[in-house]
Amino acid sequence: MVATLFFAAILASLGIALVALFRRQPNEQTLLRALTIRVGLSVLFFVLLLLGWYLGVLEPHGLGR
Repeated sequence: MVATLFFAAILASLGIALVALFRRQPNEQTLLRALTIRVGLSVLFFVLLLLGWYLGVLEPHGLGR
């Protein structure tokens, strides 16, 4: 559930950046803010995944063994 929300927020931020990029007069501030938010959310999501694995909340399922 939380992962789905993170992915949706990351994709929404990427969509906002794409719209800002393709406007007739691109707004660089909006583009920069949207991409900064996307990177921040991605890093936070990765850190939370690592923390969950370290604390034992998340366990690898052994795919490919």
